[in-house]
Amino acid sequence: MHSTREYNFDGLVGPSHNYAGLSFGNVASFSNVKSASNPKQAALQGLAKMRALAARGFAQALLPPQGRPNFRLLRAIGFTGTDAEVLARAYKESPVILACAYSASPMWTANAATVSPSADTQDGRVHFTAANLNNKLHRAFEHAQSARSLRAIFSDDKHFAVHDALPSTPAFGDEGAANHTRLGASHGAPSVELFVYGRVEFDPSAPSPKRYPARQTLEASQAVARLHGLDAKRAVYVQQNPDVIDQGVFHNDVIAVGNGNVLFYHEQAFADEEASLSQLRRAVAATGAQLDALRVDTGQVPIQDAVTSYLFNSQLLTKEGGKMALVIPQECQENRAVSRYLEGLVASGGPIDELIHFDLRQSMRNGGGPACLRLRVALTETEARAMHQGVIMTETLYHRLVQWVEKHYRDHLEPGDLAESAKTGDWKSAMRRIERN
Repeated sequence: MHSTREYNFDGLVGPSHNYAGLSFGNVASFSNVKSASNPKQAALQGLAKMRALAARGFAQALLPPQGRPNFRLLRAIGFTGTDAEVLARAYKESPVILACAYSASPMWTANAATVSPSADTQDGRVHFTAANLNNKLHRAFEHAQSARSLRAIFSDDKHFAVHDALPSTPAFGDEGAANHTRLGASHGAPSVELFVYGRVEFDPSAPSPKRYPARQTLEASQAVARLHGLDAKRAVYVQQNPDVIDQGVFHNDVIAVGNGNVLFYHEQAFADEEASLSQLRRAVAATGAQLDALRVDTGQVPIQDAVTSYLFNSQLLTKEGGKMALVIPQECQENRAVSRYLEGLVASGGPIDELIHFDLRQSMRNGGGPACLRLRVALTETEARAMHQGVIMTETLYHRLVQWVEKHYRDHLEPGDLAESAKTGDWKSAMRRIERN
């Protein structure tokens, strides 16, 4: 039990990172639409975070970017000819679809899959289900490559099971680990898996948001739990508050984060706070642990401040000795209400006694903070040895990737640049050079 470590698999930002504003319901993404991005800086910021956490002794790994442009998407909707002709026609007929084909959104690996550690599953293997992400065109094709990458890294079927994405229909809208967390005594102990959903497909009377889409369904969460062979007594389903979805909280990880026995959440996170917490406490208690629920009141941090600072889109990491560090974007320190709250949190003597902040501005401006950038995978020592070792963050890998980024990534990219690359065919040849390296 004690030999189990949680590995955070961060996404390496791809070279086509841009602000096209493709994610309706993501306030940060929409507020920066059509502004210039810096793919080089975005990748280096992400790598700096990985390196720093690895140096602190946290288990850190990465997932590679997916190839762009996505010709599979473009050809599937009728753009034909050579690759250059496909890009030119897409640019002429639908620049928005072309932007979808260039999206670097796989960088947010919290949406790559839902993961259940071996301590929770019936067959004693680590289970992954690639998220179908069917709510957004620019993300709906990611799951095929996500599943391939996961199978390449976790190829030993004695220890791992990687499931294909759920059927790509509204009933099974699945956004992966962004709406899932574990709560229990430790990473290696049988724990409660918490699934947070936004709507119920087969119950029209159930509450749902009115302005922005609810991307996770109850039906999808239940299907993942079945695929992973979870004990029904330790799988808890809670509805996200529809009102906060309509305020830009498009995933649960924008309003709550859990680690070990700690749930750090906003009072408006769930549709029925009292019933949700009661259900969680009973389930966690049945595992032999006690839930420590850290509630942030609206009077302390209004929803708008939580969304703009991404206070809850943070990482909770257990340190040696049992206390926890909260990994936050620097925007939390720049927001007066959030900064004041965090000072009190650390001084309170509670489970969180340290703040670790990073400059992730490039990712933040596109709607993704520290939690979006990582997929959590708890592995025993045996399982960790069985996975592909080349993705584990080391000083050698860090310097190699920095050199690669410095050589191949642009430091200025506007949405219009994608169109120019499409017309000249430059991007495809550049991506091939990157893949060879």
